[in-house]
Amino acid sequence: MQNITVLSGGMGGARFLQGLLHGISSGTLPGVAADARVTVVANTADDLWVHGLKVCPDLDTVMYTLGDGIDPERGWGRREETWSVRTELAAYGVEPTWFGLGDRDVATHLVRTQMLEAGFPLSQVTEALCRRWLSPTYGDGVRLLPMSDDRVETHIAIADPESPSGRRVVHFQEYWVRLRASVPAEAVLVVGLDQSTPGPGVLDALAEADLVLLPPSNPVVSVGTILGVPQVREALAATSAPVVGLSPIVGGSHVRGMAEQLLGTIGVEVSAAGVGLHYGARSAGGVLDGWLVDERDADQLGRLQDAGLAAAAVPLMMTDPEATAAMAAAAVGLVRR
Repeated sequence: MQNITVLSGGMGGARFLQGLLHGISSGTLPGVAADARVTVVANTADDLWVHGLKVCPDLDTVMYTLGDGIDPERGWGRREETWSVRTELAAYGVEPTWFGLGDRDVATHLVRTQMLEAGFPLSQVTEALCRRWLSPTYGDGVRLLPMSDDRVETHIAIADPESPSGRRVVHFQEYWVRLRASVPAEAVLVVGLDQSTPGPGVLDALAEADLVLLPPSNPVVSVGTILGVPQVREALAATSAPVVGLSPIVGGSHVRGMAEQLLGTIGVEVSAAGVGLHYGARSAGGVLDGWLVDERDADQLGRLQDAGLAAAAVPLMMTDPEATAAMAAAAVGLVRR
């Protein structure tokens, strides 16, 4: 296997990518070439404008993680970050105070915003930013692509007794950062998704892949939004590459994030099998050929196999790059021809 394409969200996808690249460099992935190229198609529906700056949380989390600039404890933002700008903005009473931009991180958003305002599409902006973060280590071995150059934003409907409709809609980042997903989500609304087009290189990355991986990212607001970009699902169905996913649900709950809350909102069973069946087998109109669950969920393999999926139970906790590389190796081995 020479070309691997990964559909990624933020923290979960970025950590999986670390392990995947570790496995490639260490030669522990069966049948994968030592110089295999990895193309990452990242979710951009979490993006937002803050203080006049364009912020792309998932793109930046992948970029910083693979470029060794991430804060390892938080899992997002820059390491050794300071917060003087946030403190000063709060002193002026400038909203939103719940979304803070670090002093080091803000440089990325300034460059991105200036380039966007100069007329460059997000895909070209991302390529330029990655010359700093990815090229020195990986050369052309890793590409980071936005799922779309178009503006797509995820919003969450929540209850609001003071509203005439009984609900109000907040940006996904407000639901996650300010509200900490602590109130029920009544609906997930992805504005602009139906009118978007795949970013440059996205469809080619799927068509030319030898393997497509869906890491344990949020199946609703990360992988789900990528799959919702018109033509992407069709490209997955048409690719000659096997498509393998890894469950974000372990032992009946998400490991990190808010997949558990949002799966219920869209009517999907919160279980390893539930998510695998939600994606579905390609042989039955879905997007997967194989699905990995954690050892704790081995009792669900029968349901997955009955639905036409190759399935196996392996350890799915990304405790370190070696453990994550073993997950990637299991994904490769599941469908290796």
